[in-house]
Amino acid sequence: MIRRLFPFVLVLALWGAAALRDGLDHWVAATVLPPVLVETSVEVRDRYGSLVRVFPVEDGRVRLALRLDQVDPAYLSMLIAYEDKRFYHHSGVDPLALLRAMGQAVLSGRIVSGGSTLTMQVARLLENSGTGRWTGKLRQIRLALALEQELGKDEILTLYLAHAPYGGAMEGVRAGSLAWFGKEPRRLTTAEAALLVALPQAPEARRPDRHPQAAKTARARVLARVMAPDQLRMAAIPQQMRPLVRLAPHLTDHLHAQNPVASRHDLTLDAHLQAQMESLAARAAQGQAAGVSAAIVVVDHRSGEVLASVGSPAYDGRGGTLGFVDMTRALRSPGSTLKPFIYAMAFDQGLAHPDTLIDDSPVAFGRYAPQNFDGAFRGEVTVREALQLSLNIPPVLLTQELGPARLMGMMRKGGAKPQLTGKAGLAVALGGVGLTLNDLVQLYGGLAQGGVVHPLIWERGGSEPPKPIFSRAAAWQVSHILASIAPPKGAADARNIAYKTGTSYGHRDAWAVGFDGAHVIGVWLGRPDGTPVPGAFGGALAAPVLFEAFGRLTPTPAPLQAPPPETLIVSTAALPLPLQRFRPRDAVFRKAANAPEVRFPPDGAVLRATGDSLPLKLAAGVFPLMVLVDGVPVLTGLNRRDVQLPPLVQGYSRISVVDARGQSASVQIRMQ
Repeated sequence: MIRRLFPFVLVLALWGAAALRDGLDHWVAATVLPPVLVETSVEVRDRYGSLVRVFPVEDGRVRLALRLDQVDPAYLSMLIAYEDKRFYHHSGVDPLALLRAMGQAVLSGRIVSGGSTLTMQVARLLENSGTGRWTGKLRQIRLALALEQELGKDEILTLYLAHAPYGGAMEGVRAGSLAWFGKEPRRLTTAEAALLVALPQAPEARRPDRHPQAAKTARARVLARVMAPDQLRMAAIPQQMRPLVRLAPHLTDHLHAQNPVASRHDLTLDAHLQAQMESLAARAAQGQAAGVSAAIVVVDHRSGEVLASVGSPAYDGRGGTLGFVDMTRALRSPGSTLKPFIYAMAFDQGLAHPDTLIDDSPVAFGRYAPQNFDGAFRGEVTVREALQLSLNIPPVLLTQELGPARLMGMMRKGGAKPQLTGKAGLAVALGGVGLTLNDLVQLYGGLAQGGVVHPLIWERGGSEPPKPIFSRAAAWQVSHILASIAPPKGAADARNIAYKTGTSYGHRDAWAVGFDGAHVIGVWLGRPDGTPVPGAFGGALAAPVLFEAFGRLTPTPAPLQAPPPETLIVSTAALPLPLQRFRPRDAVFRKAANAPEVRFPPDGAVLRATGDSLPLKLAAGVFPLMVLVDGVPVLTGLNRRDVQLPPLVQGYSRISVVDARGQSASVQIRMQ
């Protein structure tokens, strides 16, 4: 009887197995998969590929993109050997591992091991589901089987390496390796690999900085499973989680805001140099008055590539420094740093030469009467000396001839964006305009490059056409003068560095901008809110920082450019006559600065003839003076300016005065 029924039972069993298989396949096929596309942190890298900054994903978590070839093969082998040694052979679920886990649970009365495969762990991580309940385990089994049908083994392993937790906000083996060992997971020691294998099972309970013994025990268990040498178990574990690098926060914030969908930004920055400049800015602000901030920009002026950009000493608000404000992009008064450009324009326009004599004497343009910083006047000096001493009167005189609008136009042509309320006036020459540190550095790069400006570039691959603003000769002449300015005391190697300092009105901004044959550096110190910093001068405050920045950039500054062949290098006496002494274009029609003047009687006066002498009051003129009435000398050899004229007859008379230089003045009066 049994023999007769056996075929029917076998067929029924096979049919049931097939139905079960089909049902299982349908159950798996109907699984709704969670999104498997990994949202990863935006990475910012420097010119050499080093990590500069990482922007977190949702909830502040750090999850870094990676490929399998970016991970140490020895770590991958250890992970599979410890977590899922039949990973490449099962279909998402390892029946042997499940049976083992069930047997251990029955014998021990508790869960000893979960029996989860790496695919099941990926399922849990994708859905952020728990592991302790059978319903959750069943969901993981279903999802694991579905994942294996949709994805390859390497894709599943990559998902695990991207999502596995490593404590705190760190997700993925790259974030874990950087946080605990400060390096990418390309090359790991055996002990490091073992810790990274052990952490994801209990990332908070095994955190080395909080639970070092639990971390050691878990690592030892991994090493024992993979039969690693016993001495590796004694290797030290990290004592703290390293913060991920965050260099150039102001610049990276700006670029990320400009292009928020980009997954990676490759910058022209040099991460090592950036870290040095940030340290220098922090040290420069130490010991200063409360709220003083600092900013530094380093550029290769041959290409316009920005090598370092420091917006403030610290990316916080401690000490009232308003550290979140990017002072490389803030509009400030540039003080005297615009003077070199005025002289370069004057050289190009044929108004002056470095050895042209120019008058540094009191002058007024309507209600505007500029003064030198120290309140003194030097009289006649060469243009070279005027720039070296940073005198105020000569550049204002030149700007009066050039026109303030032309100075504004030059800056705009060079790619700067000067800001001004109202019409440009002569005060622009002394800093009465808003410019950024980036603007100034870009313009000074044009001086260094023979009058051609390369616009600043922050991201690799970007480029803009160069912008000519001066002739080669004018740029070299100004650079040569700036290179002759004495460096601040204690500067290690000042050769081949041309620089200019500036202090804005009210001591609100201290500047120093300089260049060698390859790089241009700009330094700013002040308060971001624009309040004064008493006693702050560009020469004393910013210049030492500038020269220290050059020292950190290179031990030997690159040589400055040689003079182009068309440069006119002669003494004052050898200059063409119109260039020997600066005169305004309308000088022929202007009264000389020290010409004599008749103050009384005034021109056109009508006086009563009394037969008495007539008082005469004179001004200016070079002694001795001579007075003429109707062309006839009446007083000669005068060494005073208050005299008495003999009585004049009725009618019109012309009174003239002539000084020792032949300068004259006259008035006409009528006696009645």
